[in-house]
Amino acid sequence: MPHWLLKSEPDMFSWDDLVKRGAKGEPWTGIRNHTAKLNMMKMKKADRGFFYHSNIGKEIVGICQVIREAYPDPTAKAGEPWVCVDIKAVEPLKKRVTLAAIKAEPKFAEIQLLRQSRLSLPAITDAEWKLVCKMGGL
Repeated sequence: MPHWLLKSEPDMFSWDDLVKRGAKGEPWTGIRNHTAKLNMMKMKKADRGFFYHSNIGKEIVGICQVIREAYPDPTAKAGEPWVCVDIKAVEPLKKRVTLAAIKAEPKFAEIQLLRQSRLSLPAITDAEWKLVCKMGGL
């Protein structure tokens, strides 16, 4: 099963905000990058991702799950090709995994989070997923 990393600025929408949405989840709107859009279009119901606080904190804080596959982004202007998915919170990491810790781990040399740092929705390999979960106390 593919894994993902979903970036959010916590002062705009945080892990706690996603948790408050409960089972109904939240539409993951506003993505305006073609590579991220293509990744979102690959996302399937039940895929899991890491929820990452960008700009403030710069850390992976929890695990989220896709509950609705790609559909037209309601925040896009008419005729624009953007899509969104709906996600819900699954569980917080016991220990947040910081960007500094990821950079310090040689096994993350190829992680898309570092190689394409401006990409808002990078893919995560199975090996990377397992290592982040271990680092996060899961």
